[in-house]
Amino acid sequence: MDAQRIPFKYFLPGIAWFLIVGVLVFMPGSDVPEVKWLDIPQFDKLVHAGIFGVLVFLFCVPYFKLNISFKQKNQHFIRVCLAAIVWGIAVEIIQKYFVPGRSFDLLDWAADTAGVLIAYWFCRKIIAWQKSKA
Repeated sequence: MDAQRIPFKYFLPGIAWFLIVGVLVFMPGSDVPEVKWLDIPQFDKLVHAGIFGVLVFLFCVPYFKLNISFKQKNQHFIRVCLAAIVWGIAVEIIQKYFVPGRSFDLLDWAADTAGVLIAYWFCRKIIAWQKSKA
């Protein structure tokens, strides 16, 4: 594998998003604001998918310009996705046992995973498009 290194600064948007999301998901249930116009059934599942999709995308972006094969980029994307899926279930477990007013919701984790998979698909499309242009 090519020994290229990606500068740390390219991961800062992903790290910042990860920290913002961490603050939001570990906020006690009583501190989560209720927004009446968002009282759409299961809207929170779309939010979960979006949050995790953006997380995966931001951590995959630094690999777009790396001069490595499609296969190597895809392997990095898979690692990012697996880490995000594990983080999603960890969040649910932490919420259940350590965050007052929050609970474990398997459907939240399913939505997180759906967002991860959509972002993975999107990132693969981008690198396939890049490959076709080269």
